Amino acid sequence: MMDPEFTASSIAARVRAGALAPTEAVELALARIAERDLQLGAFVAVRSDQARAEATELAARGDLANLPLAGVPIAVKDNVPVAGHRLGNGSRAGSPLPSSADHPVVARLRAAGAIVVGLTAVPELCLWGTTDTPEVITRNPWNPSRTAGGSSGGSAVAVAAGMVPAAHGADGMGSIRIPSAACGVVGIKPGRGLVPAELGVDSWFGMSENGPIATTVADVALLLSVMADRPDLAEVTEPGSLRIAVSTRSPLAFVRVDPHWRAAAERAAAALGGSGHHVATAELPYPANPLPLIARWTAGTAADAADLDPALLQRRTRGHAAVGRRLARFVKAEQVERLHRTLYEYFAEHDVVITPTLAAVPVASSRWSEKSWLSNVVANVRYAPFPSLWNLAGWPAASVPAGIHPQTGTPLGVQIAAPPGSEGKILAVAAQLEQLLPWTRVASV
Repeated sequence: MMDPEFTASSIAARVRAGALAPTEAVELALARIAERDLQLGAFVAVRSDQARAEATELAARGDLANLPLAGVPIAVKDNVPVAGHRLGNGSRAGSPLPSSADHPVVARLRAAGAIVVGLTAVPELCLWGTTDTPEVITRNPWNPSRTAGGSSGGSAVAVAAGMVPAAHGADGMGSIRIPSAACGVVGIKPGRGLVPAELGVDSWFGMSENGPIATTVADVALLLSVMADRPDLAEVTEPGSLRIAVSTRSPLAFVRVDPHWRAAAERAAAALGGSGHHVATAELPYPANPLPLIARWTAGTAADAADLDPALLQRRTRGHAAVGRRLARFVKAEQVERLHRTLYEYFAEHDVVITPTLAAVPVASSRWSEKSWLSNVVANVRYAPFPSLWNLAGWPAASVPAGIHPQTGTPLGVQIAAPPGSEGKILAVAAQLEQLLPWTRVASV
């Protein structure tokens, strides 16, 4: 059931005003996790005692009125350090020792008054657009027979099922936008350098970024402002009149785009056109050669797995890393420079572009961790080919809900992307779509 008060913005405002205690907000989140997560598998660790203690400490502070996330219960994706907890990253191969300090993004969220109530599930080393491990399958709250997406699947489910109002995610090949689209929530991958990354060895050659997931654009903007230490980003402004391109062509010639996903992007573009924007069909210049992207995806994995015990890694992960060791020599800076030149030419005539976020409904929720490397790659490529261009470029992109697929009952989503420094513009367009084509914020679990 949708609760209009269970948003990060509302909770923080009420805590700052003294109308809600941080302990009350945390207790509500913990109760919802206890009620809903057994079916969905969003969390790998719930910090019940620690969160209660931290909420009590927060309530005693004298500066609550100055904290943008005062008392907001949040979840953190289990691929960044959280002090006192083992960094699992979806794998049995990591260190069993607890992290000694928070990741900078976690530290910023806590300094802003947020309370970390739990750590969320990811596929091993955050490689895939599905979220499962040998221990748990993370399921879509709209249709548990379908995946929640990945790799920030647990965070998206925690938000979409109303267990927390907002969550941290990370995006290396679409890992915020894919589960956001699959679960009907809002997520943004910021452009390179806006938010501290520090993901794995080298953040997959700069492709991976930390970012927020929430049910409203205002909440995503609020969390992004804290993660980036840019308070101005919390103020979502009117977008003005923009030149909006709509591109629904598949990035890959052999991947078909489901007509309902294509129609969602066209419907969103038409709504924006009716609000005064200049909208035109303009297909994106996707690279014909996928090697630069594949090389970074696999070689980044090889680097992250280099110090891990291969016997403890999943078979698909070992295969991915083996491919990466062979392809590492094909990672070259000029590949990204060439892509930038092409994209800047495209955006000389457009301010933002809208695409489907996914090409098809989420694949079945299954033990993908037990399947072959090739079957995982094929499944991921077929349903989620759209997001990765923006990881290779290092440019900002977001996903917002855009209806419901009539066959599976799972959400549809559209992707909004733009050149570097356009996070505010993307959020402004997203907020306008939220007004024009409002969505159901929380799945009925």
